[in-house]
Amino acid sequence: MQQHTSQQWLVVVNDEEQYSVWWADRSVPEGWRAVGVSGPKEECLDYIERTWTDMRPLSLRNAVA
Repeated sequence: MQQHTSQQWLVVVNDEEQYSVWWADRSVPEGWRAVGVSGPKEECLDYIERTWTDMRPLSLRNAVA
């Protein structure tokens, strides 16, 4: 499937503070919420790379804290 460059994406996060991208024209799946960042996929992925610096799930981070 070829990706259209005009496709808009959302940055979403779950309760474990794990990030992903989701199509902006679709409902966000249960268990995820939009963080207020949208745009081309590369911009969303860049945001995630800058923001999600600790890849451990929140429950693991809390357990070792």
